[in-house]
Amino acid sequence: MILLAIDPGLEKTGYALFEKSSEAKISYQFLTSGLIVTSKNLLKEERLLNIYESLLKLINDFHPQKIVFENIFYFKNQKTIVPVSQAQGVILLLAGQKKIPLEYLSPLNIKQIITGYGRADKKAIKKMIDLTLKLPKKPADDNEYDAIACGLAYCFQNFKLLK
Repeated sequence: MILLAIDPGLEKTGYALFEKSSEAKISYQFLTSGLIVTSKNLLKEERLLNIYESLLKLINDFHPQKIVFENIFYFKNQKTIVPVSQAQGVILLLAGQKKIPLEYLSPLNIKQIITGYGRADKKAIKKMIDLTLKLPKKPADDNEYDAIACGLAYCFQNFKLLK
C-alpha cells in the first residue's frame, strides 16, 4: 500500500510518499517528498489549479491507496485558514475523483506519535524525523517536514512492526 501524506497550503503544499513494506526490520518505507510552490503573482484559482495538477501527477505516478493530512481544528493565523482550507478542498476533490480514502490526524496526535509529547515544537519533530528516516537530503522547508511527519505518524500508528 502506498500512502500520500500532504501538508496543504496555498503558497506551499508539502507532500511525502510512504509504502507499506514487507522487509523484516521495518513496516514502512519512505519513498520521496517534496514541495509544491505557487506564485503569489497568480490568481487564487490558478494557484489552486497548480496544486491540483501537481497532486494529480503524483497520484497518477505513484497510485496511492490512501491520503492522509493534518486536520485543522484550531488555527493561530486567521489570514491563512481560508487558503489552507481551500487547498484541503483540492485534496478532497482529488480523493473523491480517484476514489482514494482519506485519513485525518490532529496536530496534537502527530506530535504525540512522532516525539512522545503532544506539545512538541517543530525542532523536536524535525530531529525525530531526521533520526528515524535518515533522509539522503534534508527538506529545506517546514511544509515538507510537516507532510513527512504526518505520513510517518500514520505509518507508526497503522503499520505493525514486522518480526
